[in-house]
Amino acid sequence: MDRNGKAKLRWAAYRAVQWTWGLPQTLLGLVLYAMHRRERRFGFHGAAATSWDLPGSVSLGMFVFVSAVPPYAARYAGEIGREELFRRLLVHEYGHTVQSLLLGPLYLPVIGLPSLLWSRVPAFCHRRARARRSYFEFYTERWANRLGERATGERSIGRLLVD
Repeated sequence: MDRNGKAKLRWAAYRAVQWTWGLPQTLLGLVLYAMHRRERRFGFHGAAATSWDLPGSVSLGMFVFVSAVPPYAARYAGEIGREELFRRLLVHEYGHTVQSLLLGPLYLPVIGLPSLLWSRVPAFCHRRARARRSYFEFYTERWANRLGERATGERSIGRLLVD
């Protein structure tokens, strides 16, 4: 099998696993994808990616939603360009799609809910700010960074301070 054939086979396997083993989060992602049909869409390593104007990013199954201009982009303007920051965030979010492949129906309780709480509960936000801890130091986010980098061969968001 040639290189193109192997890539197509990987793409098909990725989608098949997301639509079976990762069905709960993939269905939620499809609903969100349909709700944001006017946003810019593109493929990324088999995932259906959307660039939206919302301040946050999220991955649900094979659907990735990335903030076009993350609210913390201005903080890193001298160090990291917006496109580079977007790409690193995309790699991070892609790592969550790999978590979905690995965990299947356990993704939402093991990754999704803890990540949502870590990002939105005021006590956790204040705790991160006081300790100057990166949002990406939490286990769900560190693991997504590593998986995204390994799967894509690109650099992820790392441990940037985003709060």
